[in-house]
Amino acid sequence: MTAQPRLSIGLPVYNGEEYLAESLDALLGQTYEDFELVVSDNASTDGTEDICRKYAAQDPRIRYLRLPRNVGATPNHNYVFTQCRGELFKWASHDDLYARDLLRRCVQALDERPDVILAHADQAVIDGDGQVKVPYAYTLATDSPHPPERFRSMLFEPGGDDFYGVIRADALRRVKPLDSYHHADRTFVAEIALHGRFHQVPELLYFRRDHPTRAERANPGKRARCVNLDPRRAGPLHPTPRLLAEYVWGFASAIRRAPLSAADRRACHRHLAAWMTSRVRPGAGERVEDRAPVDPAELTVSVDALVAGREGGQA
Repeated sequence: MTAQPRLSIGLPVYNGEEYLAESLDALLGQTYEDFELVVSDNASTDGTEDICRKYAAQDPRIRYLRLPRNVGATPNHNYVFTQCRGELFKWASHDDLYARDLLRRCVQALDERPDVILAHADQAVIDGDGQVKVPYAYTLATDSPHPPERFRSMLFEPGGDDFYGVIRADALRRVKPLDSYHHADRTFVAEIALHGRFHQVPELLYFRRDHPTRAERANPGKRARCVNLDPRRAGPLHPTPRLLAEYVWGFASAIRRAPLSAADRRACHRHLAAWMTSRVRPGAGERVEDRAPVDPAELTVSVDALVAGREGGQA
């Protein structure tokens, strides 16, 4: 690794001891090695700190940061980005798994396509034991050269985990930091898409873990989820209607801030208006992990064969 790593991986974590070691192994075992891994521990009270310090002592690519108090998931995500130095950036989750070639293929895609600002890969949702639950076909039109079409697709098409793609850091600095209202990650990624095209590597390289203690499952209500994102949302000034209104306003604000022509801006506003009237459509906006389970046999490749550190029963 060079003194100035090309890629920075930011891993915000809170009480992640159950799956953290597996995720760290998968990241450190990548075939692309020119990266730093910055772990921001949100004042965990379990064994997360011990795990992080053990791995940091073994691999100089890791920088371990521990916050003095739990500031919430959203501020921690934003903070870890400010601590990273690479020209490319990726958020990583403490409970997900990554095929060995994920970083290499995403960086390669960005190198080959200067107009692309985010690269990610095909994914499958796995359960707590690492078994495939939902294989996912990416259908979003984020590779379109037309910003309104990218925006329309992100409004109307369900799924997508582009938040965890490899992003050009300078593009990420041009958008508003991640917020903590309901589905703020969607408006955040939509704003990124208004700045440039995405590329989806057509290989199964990313495995998003769904389990009972995942934030979305442990906090099923809109307010509870937002309080987990930012404890300041716990007050009486943040009722559910406000959180939903902020969600819609997040899209409108993204259109206003983005470097669009007048015609493209009008087209985006038309798409937003159409989306707002479509919310009664069954299944609108569902996440991939909320869909009915699919037979894992449909996949032609196993998680164990792709992810570093899992051969021979290793953790």
